[in-house]
Amino acid sequence: MSLDRGRWATGGPEPVAPGVHRIPLPLPNDGLRAINVYLLEEPDGLVLIDAGWSIPESLAVLADALAGLGHRLERVTDVYVTHSHRDHYTQAVELRRRFGTRVHLGAGERPGLELLLSLRTDVPVTSLDVLRRGGAPDLAARMAQGYGEFDPSGWEPPDRWLDAGTVPLRHPLRVIPTPGHTRGHVVYRDESRGLLFSGDHVLPHITPSIGFELGEPGLPLGDYLGSLELMTTFPDTRLLPAHGPVAASTHARAAELLDHHDKRLAETEAALGAGARTGVAVAGLLTWTRRAVAFGDLNDFNRMLAVNETVAHLDVLVARGRATVSEADGVAQYS
Repeated sequence: MSLDRGRWATGGPEPVAPGVHRIPLPLPNDGLRAINVYLLEEPDGLVLIDAGWSIPESLAVLADALAGLGHRLERVTDVYVTHSHRDHYTQAVELRRRFGTRVHLGAGERPGLELLLSLRTDVPVTSLDVLRRGGAPDLAARMAQGYGEFDPSGWEPPDRWLDAGTVPLRHPLRVIPTPGHTRGHVVYRDESRGLLFSGDHVLPHITPSIGFELGEPGLPLGDYLGSLELMTTFPDTRLLPAHGPVAASTHARAAELLDHHDKRLAETEAALGAGARTGVAVAGLLTWTRRAVAFGDLNDFNRMLAVNETVAHLDVLVARGRATVSEADGVAQYS
């Protein structure tokens, strides 16, 4: 689903606060259209929150945006990344190679990134395992074949693994772990200016995918809902997302997302009541995206996301005592 509501994806740099600019960068063949990176002007150089997908077009747009603001790429001293997905992380690695830029990433991303580097693949093998457990082995097989040859050049460990704490900038950033979208996702909270750099944790127009990564899945939706509720325990801030326009209130959007998942849990429970027993069967009874698209009308990638999200909701129902699960030939059977 396109997020292009207005000019956020192509409008060039946007001032967010004194010394803070939102810069949309292009994504290749991606329905999200663009990723926002955020430029922080510091006394001793420039800092980025997220860096973009390492493609020539993205680096050129970033260079032009900085030039328009009176800066050069080589003045970027640090990149603080919200999570290790390609569209957030790989251009940070490229900046380090070219200019010695330091790269910082949440410590919870370490197992997934190390697994990616050891397996030399970015195929979401955990998501494929969930598909099989959800009763969709044919879809898992098609998705496994759909990934091209892995290019490891975009992936390296960061200079620093970040735990919860504070980044000592002119306006300090509080590092807050927010597992769910990935296990090691973090957000960066500028408390003095009332800003939240939310990455893919809180997005203004869509619900983020959950647990789309390598490594053990755990209970990703349970983690995500807990991380959303955590956002409401802090004073409200402006929402600076990775995809979509800046929004006035983090609390308002977090409440909408929590309400969405409450409704989705109820719909999932109703599908069980109608006799569906596997993740793919339940997903087939639900509609998807804001346009209420039938499962059968989705492409394979979005079917994978749908089944994975459905299994995540089913597992939360089990954890809350609202459903039961058993295993038969590697397929989870819910009731």
